[in-house]
Amino acid sequence: MHQALLVPEILLDIFAHVIESADLSYDDSVCERIYSRQSLASLATTCKAFHEPAMDLLWTNIDELEPLLGCVTRLHPMIYSSGAGPFESWWSEGVEPLSEHEARQFLRHAARVRSIDISLDRNFHLLTVFPTETCIFPRLQSLLWQVEAPNNMYLHRFLSHTLRFCYLSAIHPALKSIGTHCASLEALTIGDAEDLREDEPFLLAETIRSCTQLRHLGCPPLEWEAWNHLSNLPTLLKLEIGSGSWPLDRHDLTFAPFLNVTILNFYVQTASYTVTALQRSEFPSLQQFEMHVQVMPLAQAEQLFCALSQCNTCHTLEYIVIFSFDTEGDSDEDPSDNSLTAITQFLHFTQLRTLGLVFENYPVFLDNDLLLKAMSSWPHIRYMTLANHQLRPPTITFRGLFDGLRLCPHLDSLQLHLDAVHIDIDPETESFQHTSLQKFNVGFSNVEDVEAAARIIFSMLPCVEQVRHADENKWDKVNQRLKYLKSAVLDPHITPESALAT
Repeated sequence: MHQALLVPEILLDIFAHVIESADLSYDDSVCERIYSRQSLASLATTCKAFHEPAMDLLWTNIDELEPLLGCVTRLHPMIYSSGAGPFESWWSEGVEPLSEHEARQFLRHAARVRSIDISLDRNFHLLTVFPTETCIFPRLQSLLWQVEAPNNMYLHRFLSHTLRFCYLSAIHPALKSIGTHCASLEALTIGDAEDLREDEPFLLAETIRSCTQLRHLGCPPLEWEAWNHLSNLPTLLKLEIGSGSWPLDRHDLTFAPFLNVTILNFYVQTASYTVTALQRSEFPSLQQFEMHVQVMPLAQAEQLFCALSQCNTCHTLEYIVIFSFDTEGDSDEDPSDNSLTAITQFLHFTQLRTLGLVFENYPVFLDNDLLLKAMSSWPHIRYMTLANHQLRPPTITFRGLFDGLRLCPHLDSLQLHLDAVHIDIDPETESFQHTSLQKFNVGFSNVEDVEAAARIIFSMLPCVEQVRHADENKWDKVNQRLKYLKSAVLDPHITPESALAT
């Protein structure tokens, strides 16, 4: 054996290429993943020098408990016999729990496990030999726990002091152990809770307050004491609030600034909690804000825009995406005479690079003058989408569009409602070209002069291959003409018919 293979760093680097395939998700390549794990097993049996590092890597990531239970002599044929397998739910029914000797067989490789995904509780009865509070994975770093009650009591056995990443599908009493058992916990995600039981908000708050090293947190809405704890947590970088119904109902609340939070996301039914949280908080380092909300009336949307613009984010915020979907028609307001003032209120975000506003009920107001002002305020903008289902006469013309594009040279994706009926620009007399824009979506905009529209886009937006749209008639013809114009540059003898055939 070459002496270089005796150097641990070199050996691990070689094995890492095997791991890249072994760590593929189940849907990516099952055969390649199995082959890679077989390769690691072969390496482990090659020689003593390869055994330990290969075994460590082989057991780093596992799904469910079957791989470890398969190390128990009595259980191995039940798990791996023909016609059964790790994904069969019936094999352990009626099987006696592990004995003390079998427990040692089970634990033989448990210390090697760094990441485990537990979604089924079918085998927990086999582990009663272990004391309830005993952690059987002493070096576990990542836990994905999707087990429902009543078997949440077994969670203790997975709470290693080395745990850094944890996902829990629901709130349950074992939660309060996380802060004490897992002092190094950096990322905690708790599944959505639409209808919290009376004690669950306080249990959730108690859990959050016990975690002092969190960098990433995703959970249902928090009561004010937990929110206050997070505002004083300097390690926190990312905060995601999911659906639930626990209001910040104290009117005298003033939280400390969330000094280092850079990502703030909300996935909620209504915007009330989000608005209150933003009104009472400051985020001086915030770079990304994203919100998905089911029902948001016009007045509440305006409150949200105002609160976001006033929570000390103007000089840092680069990414704003807000989706509002009223799928069941819960908003009773008539949107016919109303529009949102988001653009006006967001002009102070001078570092903005991504803006996505999608509203079911109300359009975002934007005309030529406001577009020009916005683009002059957002010189770094790269992505902008203003989408809604309220079909009103567009207020942006081609002239206004290109006046704005002159001020944002980095924009590569744009969606807005465009007045392409009233042509107010002649591409033959214009020398301007925007060479960054590649994706251009006009939504439900109408167009009448197909030739003129195609020539404007061909001349002034040379990197746009086709215009995306919701009108399958006229804009398809624009795209056909655009394809011909581009093809004719390469072959002056090409005909429109042959261009479409290529």
